[in-house]
Amino acid sequence: MNHDAVVMNDTEAKQKLIDAGLVLETAGQGDLTRGHISVRVPGRPDLFFMKPHSFGFDEITMENIVVCNLDGEKVGGGGRRHSEVFIHSEILKARPEINSVIHSHPDHAVALSATGRAVLPISQPGSAFSDGVPYYTDTIELIRSRDMGAGVAQALGSHKAVMLRNHGVAVVGQTIEESVILAIMLDNACRIQLLAEAAGGIGEQFTADHIARLHETIVRPEQYVINFDFLRRKAYRATGRQLP
Repeated sequence: MNHDAVVMNDTEAKQKLIDAGLVLETAGQGDLTRGHISVRVPGRPDLFFMKPHSFGFDEITMENIVVCNLDGEKVGGGGRRHSEVFIHSEILKARPEINSVIHSHPDHAVALSATGRAVLPISQPGSAFSDGVPYYTDTIELIRSRDMGAGVAQALGSHKAVMLRNHGVAVVGQTIEESVILAIMLDNACRIQLLAEAAGGIGEQFTADHIARLHETIVRPEQYVINFDFLRRKAYRATGRQLP
């Protein structure tokens, strides 16, 4: 079921994409203009809105948002299509329950990915990924073909996120709120893990039952909405913009 299609029209979906970009940039997810985010077009699961090429996360506008199909082709919108569009098109093709995809290069996630180690549930954000964060290891290069995008989607499988080793992450959600909050939590989890390892190593961990209970609490849909709305207000205050 396309949840966003039920609750949003095109203008509302675009505004949420704009807000998500502002939140991601304010949260430190930006890497010049290289990150990107998408959301399915309401009522058209075969199409998605996407951040344009050559603009930062905080520069998305109604006019420059790109519309693409599941073959990764631009079919509308005023901006240029990202060359890594295939991360989005192939994941959305493979995961019909997913409505939003983020690809970014957050420092701590990239650093942990370079070690090849698993993301561990040693923190609250880490517990959100206690079901695993797989790796895509085929290349460090940009994902500029359908085959490469399909490889990322295959590595992701049914998980919330995938590490592109030495490159970045792809994070998914049934809503924009979910994908944004998970992207931020994944980098927080990696930062905490790297700090713990640098401070002498990870000590005794909580049992699987403890982690499972926390996981169920922290990934509830209302948690994504509450925290996205908070970060949205914070981002607008920080940038001096007026809430729409």
